[in-house]
Amino acid sequence: MILPIYALGQPVLKKMAAPITKDYEGLNELLENMWETMYHANGVGLAAPQIGKAIRLFLVDTVQTMDEGKEDEGIKRAFINAEKIEEGGDPWEYEEGCLSIPDIRGDVKRPAQIKLKYMDENFEERIEVFNGINARVIQHEYDHTDGILFTEHLKPLKRRMLKRRLENIKKGKVDCDYKLKFARL
Repeated sequence: MILPIYALGQPVLKKMAAPITKDYEGLNELLENMWETMYHANGVGLAAPQIGKAIRLFLVDTVQTMDEGKEDEGIKRAFINAEKIEEGGDPWEYEEGCLSIPDIRGDVKRPAQIKLKYMDENFEERIEVFNGINARVIQHEYDHTDGILFTEHLKPLKRRMLKRRLENIKKGKVDCDYKLKFARL
């Protein structure tokens, strides 16, 4: 089932998400719905707070962004209760966007590598190192579980330039190809 994506201004997007246990009710259905929602919105990642759930869960699919023949360099998986162990490598800028903040893009500087401890969808613990675009998408989605939006990483001048457009999104004044849920102001 395709779920509405919570738009900028929704309080859940600014909350620190809580960990879940393997007996979290409806987890498999939630994961299926999140994958379907993410693909419907043409996303490469989706965090549970973006669908109104303040839990430490996010999905990433960078396979779809890889050049033909290099798809095996991407990842497609669910991350549950992820914890950053370490970030490193030379920080690099890349233009990011967010399904919760449609039609807004901006350069964000992030470390090139992240080491993460997380549970997979079978609640098996994993510790892995991710690099490049995989690390970037993970860092973006991980930020959602900490209540941080990519716009907070933008340079102050860029944020000032986007202020009116961001306010319009909060008010529901945005066109989008997928269903958004706006906060009541």
